[in-house]
Amino acid sequence: MSEIRDSLPLKTDRSRLRRAHAKGAHDRASLYALLASVPLCHIGHLDEGAPIVTPTLQWREGDRIYWHGSSKSRAMLRAADQPVCLTVTRLDGLVLARSGFEHSVNHASAMLFGTPSLVTDPGRKRHHLKAMFDHLYPGRWDQLRPMNDLELRATAVIGMDISEASVKTRAGPSDEPNEDRSWPVWAGTLPISWQTGPAEPDADNLAPLPEALSGYQFGRQA
Repeated sequence: MSEIRDSLPLKTDRSRLRRAHAKGAHDRASLYALLASVPLCHIGHLDEGAPIVTPTLQWREGDRIYWHGSSKSRAMLRAADQPVCLTVTRLDGLVLARSGFEHSVNHASAMLFGTPSLVTDPGRKRHHLKAMFDHLYPGRWDQLRPMNDLELRATAVIGMDISEASVKTRAGPSDEPNEDRSWPVWAGTLPISWQTGPAEPDADNLAPLPEALSGYQFGRQA
């Protein structure tokens, strides 16, 4: 999952940034680092002519991105074989300035465009679901009760080539003009970070907490 091929361009007329070009990037290293740190994504597409956005988990394998959901989900199935926009966002801080206009947020976000397809082969579907677990919880898949055929049929897996994308980031203090800096109000940044809390065991646990989950923080293994 870590292979990066920067020779494949991501910038197209659709994915290029129209504004704030200095905050944008189209290289795979920047995109893949963000995808590795933010598992939650949103899939936007049309459903009978109406826009719909569905949250789900994403993971990358090489130069393809995958997500999963219920095989009974109309929104999930209709996202296949039609153009979609996949987005991920990480909020890093609130930026307070001396005017309302100059307030901002520190963040990293990405938009990916493409036409995904359903994974229909059961063996490939198991392979991709294992890859998702290996990304979220390395080594856990092989310890679990094996997924049965009914569970496999109930799960839809969708994949899409990563060929059009852009990344936008903002960091640092406000960009307010010098003439505002004499206004007597506090300005600065309120950092925001995503942290995993202490593990909470299930009441029926028959096994001790694995060492890998002690102090677990998502993204640390990515």
